Parts: sequence; structure tokens; C-alpha cells
Amino acid sequence: MEFLAYAGNALTPLAMAIAVAGLVIGILLGALPGLSSTFSLAVMLPVSISMDPVTGLIFLGTVYMGSTYGGSFAAILINTPGTPQSITTTFDGFPMAKRGDGGLALSIACLSSVFGGLIGIIIFVWMAPPLARFALLFGPAEYFWLALFGLTIIASLSEGNLIKGLMSGFLGLGLSQIGISVVSGDARFTYESTALIGGIPIIPATIGLLCLPVAVDLIADAGHHLTAPLNARSTQFVAAIRAIWARKLNLVRSTIIGSVIGIIPAAGGAIASLVAYAEAARAAKPEDRFGDGDPGGVIASETANNATVGTGLIPTFVLGIPGTPPDAVILGAMLLHGVRIGPKLFTEHSDVVYTFLWGMTFATVLMLPIGLLAGRYIYFAVVKMPKTFLVPMVALMLVIGAFAIQNNYHDIVIMLALGVLAWSIGRFGFPAAPIVLGILLGPIAEQGYAQAMIIGKAKDNVLGIFFGRPISLILIACIVAAIALPPLLKRFSSNRYRIQSHAAE
Repeated sequence: MEFLAYAGNALTPLAMAIAVAGLVIGILLGALPGLSSTFSLAVMLPVSISMDPVTGLIFLGTVYMGSTYGGSFAAILINTPGTPQSITTTFDGFPMAKRGDGGLALSIACLSSVFGGLIGIIIFVWMAPPLARFALLFGPAEYFWLALFGLTIIASLSEGNLIKGLMSGFLGLGLSQIGISVVSGDARFTYESTALIGGIPIIPATIGLLCLPVAVDLIADAGHHLTAPLNARSTQFVAAIRAIWARKLNLVRSTIIGSVIGIIPAAGGAIASLVAYAEAARAAKPEDRFGDGDPGGVIASETANNATVGTGLIPTFVLGIPGTPPDAVILGAMLLHGVRIGPKLFTEHSDVVYTFLWGMTFATVLMLPIGLLAGRYIYFAVVKMPKTFLVPMVALMLVIGAFAIQNNYHDIVIMLALGVLAWSIGRFGFPAAPIVLGILLGPIAEQGYAQAMIIGKAKDNVLGIFFGRPISLILIACIVAAIALPPLLKRFSSNRYRIQSHAAE
């Protein structure tokens, strides 16, 4: 196979040094709250342009991979997603850290990221052309149903209080309507404020809703931030392997979900991790406690979001359609280097593409020791850090994270306002996570619905557009199953337990 012939090009000392440097830089940038993979790539783009095409692309690709994994550090240790892809990592990662298993959670995140990243790259190499054609099958209606499927995670996140979870989700959908309409271009609910014309930005919203309440609780709680176990200096590598092996079905399922969603333009790692987490929570055993520190939640999130890195490049390389903003930065870098995008890319620039993929492969493998060592020392540093230093540092990181993307102080105001909202409603049992999901998926659902309606009316077949396509029917079936199966399984388990109890008596 032609791909194998270019392995040596990526093993040169220069290429390996570039890969390690990109990986370390990506991990450090991704660990900072609010500094997304897009930001990391955009900042490093001028550096890559000064290199030759191969090393420049390897550098950007490894920064992308590292920043995606790096988001788990802040997500696990201070409940602050470093990147949008790490939102779901906070659900179980931070509770694990609070009970003293932060090192274990970081090791699980590292191993899951490596596995998902490798599989994503392998799928890219072997299945790029057919998967690119599959991505083209997704129309507006499919995007609408996909967004609704992602929103079903609300039920999983709100176990024990479904009504409040749904209310939070609808609040998020309402907030997503603020700003310019994605279809008509009309300004909605801005109240003549220029700060709201662009809508609610996802990064400041995520920081405010998920992170600010944690910062307030840090101040209010007189105890130490995290429990320091006896083996705090250990990577807990063996324990992490055992935890993942016990949940190997979750690992495989999340990899498949991330790989498939990765090839769909505009979906990306955030949606992949949401869907993977939702499916892992629904398939969990009764004794598993998703949302309360279950390792399966970290496995699902980190495996899925890293799997999208490789497969997300398929529509970018094959079709010239960037699936996500980070892919758009990589596409821009390729064009600046004079690399022509399209079906002939693998023949005219095979040396660049395959060397780049080998570099990504080796960098993913190197992420295992680098990530484990980074997790070990960073976890120990955070555990031992006094609150008098930790709280101001966290507060500063939150402000910088909200401001950095657009350099707009209005984003800081939005972050603070949503943080106060999340802290207030949290006192009454309303979760903040569904609000984030609603803001994230609302525009996708709205745009898909509006465009599908326009096409359906033009063809005089609205029902056929929404319900007459195979992919739509599959997604609808998944939505119905996701909503109906959990209560049925819960009732079945309850009845079985009652029968067993009577038999024992």
C-alpha cells in the first residue's frame, strides 16, 4: 500500500521534534479554559507557514490532537472545560477528582484519547473516499434530526428529575435564538444591544454556566478543593487500563460514534462527545453512577472527541469542505502551502498527505507517555495548591478564557450573567449542563429545520423531506429508542428485583 511507503518521512528527527513540540503546545493551550482547538490552531498558523508543507501540517495536526486532549485537564481538575469538546468530560471527571481519583481520571482520559485518535486516523486512511460520499448524504433534515438526537442527552443528565432537566434544556434552546437568525438574517431578542447581535457565544456561555458556580463554591467551601490520595504522584496506569477494559464495549461504541459524526460537516467533537456520553449513560448498568464520578463518562467523552480529529479531516481533504472550524484552519494552511484540495489530492500530493497522516499517527502514540506524565505532575500541583492561590488563578483563567476568542469585554459580561443564572437556579435543582447543550445544538436544529421546510415546500413534499429519507428514519428511530427505552428498562429492572425479593422470602 502506498501509505506504508511514507512512514520513513515522518520518522526523521525534524518531523518527530515538530510533532512533539506541537503536541506539548496543544496540550498546554487546550488545558486553558476557553482556548479552543480553533484558537490554538489559529495562533500557531503563522508558525506553520514558515515551515515546509509536510512539517507545517504535522505541526498543526499535532497541535489539534494535543489541544483536544488537553481540554480534559481543566475539565477534570477544576470543572472547567478547556475546549467545547471537553464539556461532557466534566460530568464525571470532576466528581472523580473530588473523591480523590483525579489521577485515575486523567490517565483514563489519556488512554481513551490515544485509542480514539488512532482509530480515527486508521479510518481516514482506509475509508476516506466512501466516507466522504456518506457525508454528502446528510441534508438539512438529517442535521435537524441529528441535533434532536444530541438533545436527548438531557434525559441522561437529569436522572431523577427529568422535568427540571428538560426545562433547563428548553432554556438553552431559547438562549440560542438570541441574535441574528441563521436563516432569515433578522435580529431577535437583542433589545437594541450590539453585544447580543452575534448571539450567545458558546465559549463564554460554557465557562459561565459550568465553571463560575464552581469558582463560587470554591470560595464558599472551607475545605480543600480536591482530596489528595496516597498515590497522588502516581499515574495509576494499571488501574486506568483495568477500568477501560471493564468498559471496553463503551470504548468501542464511543469510537464508532465519534468516527461517524466526525465526517459530518459542522458536527465536530462537541456533538460527538455529547452523543457518545448519552449512549454510554443509557447503556449503563443500574449500579453505574453516570454524572457522579463514573469512569465510563470520561471514556465516552474523550474517546469520541479524539476520534473526530482523524475522520473530521475526510471531508476537508477529499471534498474541500471543512467539517469544523479547526479543519478550516488546516485547510487554509494547505492552500497557503500550495496544496490542491480535492479528489486528486491523494495522487498529486500523496507525499504530503500520507507523511502528514504518519506524523499524526506517531504523535498520537507519543501522546500516551507525554499525557500521562503531564497529568501526573499537573494533578499533584493542583491538589497541593492552596485555595488562596487557586481561586484567584481560576477566576483569572475564566475571565481570560471568555475574553480571548473575540477580544470583546461583552463576552465577559455574558459569562458573568450566565454564571449567576446557573448558580441561582442550581440552588433549586436545575442543572446547567442541558442549558449548554441547548445553546450548542439550537442553531444546528433551527437551520436544519428551516432549510428542510423551504425545500419541502418547494417540492410540495414536506413530510417526505423529514420522514422519507433512510438516514432520517434511522435517526428518528434512535431518538424514540433513546426516550422510551430508559424508563422501560428501569421498570423492567424494578419488577425483576421485586420478583427476586419475593422469591427469596
